[in-house]
Amino acid sequence: MLAVHSAPTRNERVNVLLLISSLKLIAEIALLAMVGQWLLGLLAGAKRDGNFFYRLLQVLTQPFLRFTRLISPRVVLDRHIPLATFVLVLGLWLAVTVAKIAQCMQLGMDQCR
Repeated sequence: MLAVHSAPTRNERVNVLLLISSLKLIAEIALLAMVGQWLLGLLAGAKRDGNFFYRLLQVLTQPFLRFTRLISPRVVLDRHIPLATFVLVLGLWLAVTVAKIAQCMQLGMDQCR
């Protein structure tokens, strides 16, 4: 017996929009933390490891760096992992932004505010 698939309901679309928005927010937080850590590292110089805010930003970015190290081949040097992480998270952000725009076009702009 063949299963009949119906079109997604409005509630299901709103739930997908919530998921997309959550992923976009996580990507934005990670990107801003990486940029902030980089800028603070430039300003603090060699004393950056003793800086409380630098260490806080390290805690925020560490899960993303570990994931990138996990999925990247061993030929990628450890010093390149932060850049690879930034590119990966930026790609995720771009993808979910496009998905959010597409979802908003289906639902109507009132649901996206």
